[in-house]
Amino acid sequence: MLRQVVLDTETTGIEPHLGHRIIEIGCVELVNRRLTGRVYHEYLQPDREIDQGAYEVHGISNEFLADKPRFADVSEGFIEFIKGAELVIHNAAFDVGFLDAEFERIPGAPRIKDICHSGAATDSLAMARKKRPGQRNSLDALCKAYGIDNSNRELHGALLDARLLAEVYLAMTREQNTLLASTSNQASQGMQSEPIRRVVERREPATYPIQSDELDGFNALLETLRASSDKALWDEH
Repeated sequence: MLRQVVLDTETTGIEPHLGHRIIEIGCVELVNRRLTGRVYHEYLQPDREIDQGAYEVHGISNEFLADKPRFADVSEGFIEFIKGAELVIHNAAFDVGFLDAEFERIPGAPRIKDICHSGAATDSLAMARKKRPGQRNSLDALCKAYGIDNSNRELHGALLDARLLAEVYLAMTREQNTLLASTSNQASQGMQSEPIRRVVERREPATYPIQSDELDGFNALLETLRASSDKALWDEH
């Protein structure tokens, strides 16, 4: 069973090493490339002011977050939701950096690489850049490219963006998944076909007509042999 969690965060700013914090986490679950309907969503109290630039992106205010839990309060439930899954994140280094910075504030807490399958997140931004070099690969641009309706997305929101990213990821990888499935089916069908047989080429024996001068020479050789012996071997037959 392939279990993936598509994840997005919203933050107070862009630099975790300057003390910026996560204020929203949104996750949706995929199992065998199908949305299961299971989600994880939390707003978080960051214990610091939100930068104006960040507020203009997501529209989440300090007043709205005043009564929300802190990351440490929800960390166990978050770990349980993502444990053992492959994470899919757009610009994964950004979100993973913030998540690990939050875990570092909790004594004895693990890091993302210790929690998730294969120890690393799949970066959908890096995938998009390989498939669409030289083009804009923001989430909005990819929604447009793959025909995914994002008309309700006026501001960034972690859960909404995770849902959109799940659709984008499935669309980006559908061609590859179909190709792999087709190759697998062809291999499977080949294994069930008739066993391989060695082909033996059958040829008619070659004939080489004797030329008249060659026949005269052969007859002369026979006469010489007969003259040198009382009875030739082939005269007995």
